Amino acid sequence: MVVPPLLRAVIMGPPGSGKGTVSARIIKHFGVKHLSSGDLLRENMQKKTEVGILAKSYIDQGQLIPDDIMTQLMLNEIKGLDRYNWLLDGFPRTVAQAEALDKECDIDTVIDLDVPFEIIKCRLTARWIHPASGRVYNLEFNPPKVQGTDDVTGEPLVQRDDDKPETVSKRLQAYDAQTKPVLEYYRKKGLLKSFSGTETNKIWPHIYAFLQTKLPDVSQKDAANPR
Repeated sequence: MVVPPLLRAVIMGPPGSGKGTVSARIIKHFGVKHLSSGDLLRENMQKKTEVGILAKSYIDQGQLIPDDIMTQLMLNEIKGLDRYNWLLDGFPRTVAQAEALDKECDIDTVIDLDVPFEIIKCRLTARWIHPASGRVYNLEFNPPKVQGTDDVTGEPLVQRDDDKPETVSKRLQAYDAQTKPVLEYYRKKGLLKSFSGTETNKIWPHIYAFLQTKLPDVSQKDAANPR
């Protein structure tokens, strides 16, 4: 029996592109290990590790975490996953990080969620929350019964700073400036697989079909009808 080579994949996409949802489905169907740079950073900051303390000092000053710190953090984790299929999320974010990753392992495929920025802006700026409970509303597909107030308590809803239109625009511009060169880097290597669309549920079947050419579906349920 031929053992298929292990999958080394990266998922990329702007904030609000559905990366979290797609990653969760990939994990469910294909049983890959998911390594998120954001989760790893938060964990290190909570545990007050050396890297965590260093990373927090940059974040507190509103600066980007330097490439070498992010690379060290992620590569240390990747070394422990050498017997598994894995999916990197949030790394590499710069060409320098991509080059450092290349020295450690061969990436097989880069899944790029190509969702128009206008759609993302609408999606994110439509999000409002009830701070006390964490309940989330979306004005487009899950609006509160009474505009601006929580369904349960009647208290006012607020918009997170991250979801305010001007902040969303800045985040998307920053992603574009930082990530375009990385997408180009992988495109030149023939590893980039872009999936375009405006809805995660419509993009997902195409990603599922693509990954099925590389890995078996390990989920018994929904195998015939991926959602």
